Amino acid sequence: MAEKMFMLLTTSLRPAKNIRTFCRELSNTFPNVVRVNRGKLSLEGVAEKALELDAEKVVIVYRWRGGTGKIQFFRISRKGLDVLPPLIYVKSVKLRRDFGENAARGRRIKSIAITASQRSSSEVERLENVLSEFFGVPVLSLKEIYNREFDAAMQVLADQSNRIIITFKLIPELVEVGPQIRISHLVWELNQ
Repeated sequence: MAEKMFMLLTTSLRPAKNIRTFCRELSNTFPNVVRVNRGKLSLEGVAEKALELDAEKVVIVYRWRGGTGKIQFFRISRKGLDVLPPLIYVKSVKLRRDFGENAARGRRIKSIAITASQRSSSEVERLENVLSEFFGVPVLSLKEIYNREFDAAMQVLADQSNRIIITFKLIPELVEVGPQIRISHLVWELNQ
């Protein structure tokens, strides 16, 4: 009997090479994520593929001007794909290879938690909670992450210009390995 897959990860139509690499890195970062090459599948075809794999959720990474443009979350329903907030508009992505010798190239992370933000904005906390629920990973203090022996920690933080950045660090080294996602803005109110 096949193991139940938690979610499907794919791209928009005609993805650039760096988007495919980004999706491969995300699938190596989150447990229970299956990356599927979309090919010419419509959104209905993506929903059917998710059902075929027994996935409950879908993440689609869209292209914009040759790079990663936005990330959209969906839940599988009888109607197909139901969009879930937020819609993440991406400013830039730094891939694992861009981190040099610290990169965990090809290393699959088996367990991950979100590092609880200390002094953050309400939008950062809201995004932490949504990502925790969507990906099924806990939000814990760094000490709890060490004590429970997770492989990696995801951190959601705001930089000096109040832009949100999502980073991934190996545990126990606390070395950033990527991918790193700089967010342009979030859209919380979505029309179905």
